[in-house]
Amino acid sequence: MTDEASDSLIPYDEIVQEALRAIPGRVLRDIARTGVLPGNHHFYITFKTQAPGVNIPPWLIERFPDEMTIVLQHKFWDLKIAEDHFEVSLTFNQVPAHLVIPFAALRFFVDPAVNFSLEFQVQESGEGPGPHDGAENDEATVSAEEGSNVVTVDFGKKK
Repeated sequence: MTDEASDSLIPYDEIVQEALRAIPGRVLRDIARTGVLPGNHHFYITFKTQAPGVNIPPWLIERFPDEMTIVLQHKFWDLKIAEDHFEVSLTFNQVPAHLVIPFAALRFFVDPAVNFSLEFQVQESGEGPGPHDGAENDEATVSAEEGSNVVTVDFGKKK
């Protein structure tokens, strides 16, 4: 045996990412079915605004050209879940907007009520813009806390 890891012919990283993306899908599907966020649960969802299948108003893309974070807590409606994406309507500075977000575009899914967080890898096409501001969609902004339960999977693909 060698100390050097061989390239896998099984796409484990893709399989793990697909399994992790099923978690927000299941949670949001339950919320859409009942129409209620249980207890103090609420979600911060960060996604790539330029990812394939993302459909958000042009003024949001202009403001958030790379990533944005939305908050699902008090002011959201029309939550619909499909196999590969979800749709939701929110307000941004009291302006309503309908968003379509593929699960493949997700970067983070956070439920601060229970200190739960998932981080996802997103396949990028080229270099994107730098860091972004918070979404400010009529809710509080996410704050990172030490000791969170962040799940990060990086298999360090050889380039």
